[in-house]
Amino acid sequence: MSSSSLELILTSSPDGPIITYEAVTGTTVAKFSGSRIPCRGLATVNRGLIAASHVSLDTGAGWINVYNWYGSTAFHNFPVPEPVAPLIAYPDGEFLFAGGISGSVFCLSVSSGEVIRSYAAHSKAVSSLHLSDDRSLVISGSQNKHKGSEDGTIVVVPTFKVVVEAFTEEDLIFHKWKAHSDSVTAFNSGMGTLVSCSMDCTCKFWSQGSNGDLIRTVAFPCAIFGVALDSLGLGFHAAGADGLVYEGVVKDESMESLGGGYEVNAWSKRHGGSIVSLALLNEGKNLVSASEDGNVWVWDVEKGEVTMVLGNEMVSISDMIVAKGSGDFGVRKGNNIEVGDGSSGFFTSSGLCHEEMIKTMKQITEIEEDWDVLVQNKKRAIEMLESAIETYERLLKLILKEATKAIEVGEEEEEEEEQVKDDGKKEDN
Repeated sequence: MSSSSLELILTSSPDGPIITYEAVTGTTVAKFSGSRIPCRGLATVNRGLIAASHVSLDTGAGWINVYNWYGSTAFHNFPVPEPVAPLIAYPDGEFLFAGGISGSVFCLSVSSGEVIRSYAAHSKAVSSLHLSDDRSLVISGSQNKHKGSEDGTIVVVPTFKVVVEAFTEEDLIFHKWKAHSDSVTAFNSGMGTLVSCSMDCTCKFWSQGSNGDLIRTVAFPCAIFGVALDSLGLGFHAAGADGLVYEGVVKDESMESLGGGYEVNAWSKRHGGSIVSLALLNEGKNLVSASEDGNVWVWDVEKGEVTMVLGNEMVSISDMIVAKGSGDFGVRKGNNIEVGDGSSGFFTSSGLCHEEMIKTMKQITEIEEDWDVLVQNKKRAIEMLESAIETYERLLKLILKEATKAIEVGEEEEEEEEQVKDDGKKEDN
């Protein structure tokens, strides 16, 4: 695999680190700590950065943590007006979009971390965000806690209107429609088609260029939390809440334009929990699935068989994404981010090829692990020293107490001897 096609699998958790795997070997190459990430709360940014939604366990406040590939902890924290979950990044790395619990979508400047625009898209929390395949539309979906209530909608907004201040909030929304009878869980798009999946056990295919015209509905025996489309638009894979991967293929290509003809089959191997995310790898030859029970599997698409199991290092997984090495990853020096020109794969501004990047990240991880061991050993040594000092102090106090008693006894004996001498002198007189 060339440096231009290097792929990394990133998994996040509400109670653990972000873990990065090299897709071909399954090797763990980096870990990032300090974020409690909700569903859909992970995104890569075209400046060598990783963005993660974070919700404070103590206060419930929300912000966005930003990481680079040369450190395991966040080097920026972007405050947001309310807790946010789903994140997407504009490809040029200038903007982040975040979905809030009130139903608002926030647009943040990556350079400053400031919220430059927000708009009330939904009446319930935003559950999913997506950029259309041509990057011209910001698409959001909402939760629907009670079937038949006023949300479960899809909202489409032109991207340029969000980032240009001249447009008012009333001018932003291009189209909005009631799409599902339950929460919208994920989107994907391609070949002029938008696909939405939902807790209502359906995937729906919409005409992306029109006012949300429904092309077809594909029903499943369970809720669907993610969908991956093949590059030709002739098939898809869906992430089942029952732990199964569902494969949909066109039975008759002549029926495709008529909106029908999908045959759906479940692959035989089942995850131990709901599948939270799917993504295609290796030009569509492989599929990666991540389940909420912490398992990540790589599949052979043609055979529908698991070829590699990754990690088992996480208790739970809230999101999984794939980052591709195309010069998107830069190097942090001091407080500045140097952006690569795309000519040499990851970390292009420093000339590192992808093998060197993997080696460097492994070394960083090993150094951090060694440092943790050193800190723990130092802590234990200090505790042992403190214990020894405490014992020594008690011993000194005991010696001092015994010495004081001895001195007091000696003084009493001297006084008695002096008294005896005085009494003898009186008798002689």
